Amino acid sequence: MSQYWSKVVHKLTPYTPGEQPKMARLIKLNTNENPYPPSPQVLAAIQAAANTDLRLYPDPGSDRLREVIANYHGLQAEQVFVGNSSDEVLAHVFQALLKHEQPLLFPDISYSFYPVYCGLYEIDYRTVALDADYRLNVADYAQPNGGIIFPNPNAPTGCLLGLEQIEHLLQNNRDSVVVIDEAYIDFGGNTAITLINRYPNLLVVQTLSKSRSLAGLRVGFAAGHADLIAGLNRVKNSFNSYPLDRLAAAGAIAAFEDQASFAQNCQAIMATRERLTASLAHLGFEVLPSAANFIFARHPDFDAQQLAQGLRSSGIIVRHFKLPRIDNFLRISIGTDAESRALVSVLEVLVKQD
Repeated sequence: MSQYWSKVVHKLTPYTPGEQPKMARLIKLNTNENPYPPSPQVLAAIQAAANTDLRLYPDPGSDRLREVIANYHGLQAEQVFVGNSSDEVLAHVFQALLKHEQPLLFPDISYSFYPVYCGLYEIDYRTVALDADYRLNVADYAQPNGGIIFPNPNAPTGCLLGLEQIEHLLQNNRDSVVVIDEAYIDFGGNTAITLINRYPNLLVVQTLSKSRSLAGLRVGFAAGHADLIAGLNRVKNSFNSYPLDRLAAAGAIAAFEDQASFAQNCQAIMATRERLTASLAHLGFEVLPSAANFIFARHPDFDAQQLAQGLRSSGIIVRHFKLPRIDNFLRISIGTDAESRALVSVLEVLVKQD
């Protein structure tokens, strides 16, 4: 470790992203990327924006994109904040809204970036255990806190918390910010953005990486009361006043304008998810109910790490977490039907070995 690092750097345990291997003919089901290409309108918009205006700075407020997102969700532009990926938006959220005297609460099985942000911004936190079925119980959050954050659907479990339960949580936590990280909401859930105008302490974060096939573009946004958004802008403008470049903004706007392509891809992924779930259940796997573009599965008779290694030997990569309570699960991204069939074919061999 370098003698020139600051004290906070010495204490950090960075987030580990899913592997991005450079293998040929690989079936990559480990990072929840969309198996289908972006809308043709997105590609056309990016190509059109790749002009001589690139010599100029982009709009610092990404006003047009915020207007498009606001109109899409029935909000006002001042209720929308945009950034380079939902991870960057979340980083601003942790710094601007979640650093308080009381501890931040989030599930014990959740997005592993949350404790990293807490370490980076020196935020005290407390994890709240999911129940025996790996679901979030809102009653467990009826305790003093400086904020609450959780993914919905949860990651890596894929389990969904309904809007009625979310509203109950909000009603019991009016004095702290509740952040709902909806990276996967378009694959089977109803967004909590519909609750924003009734709960000024609610912030919802989404990404264009998953359901809109734009993981390579890095665009995310937050929606909430104008006061929450103003706090995020104060942090953003103290860090990077030009967050989104011209190409990213153009592509993101086009993604929201092509509703048909978006809906078609989401429906295809959900249909494949249900077929894959049924196939794995037939092989003896327990698959948690998923509303995301991935499933979380374990086999009672086989070690998850060994299954992951066996899949890798056949050119299929899935995600295995060596963490308490979930070390015998595999998180499997939903690919195409052909990729799912290849996965099941290999697993059939692996789980029938003596």
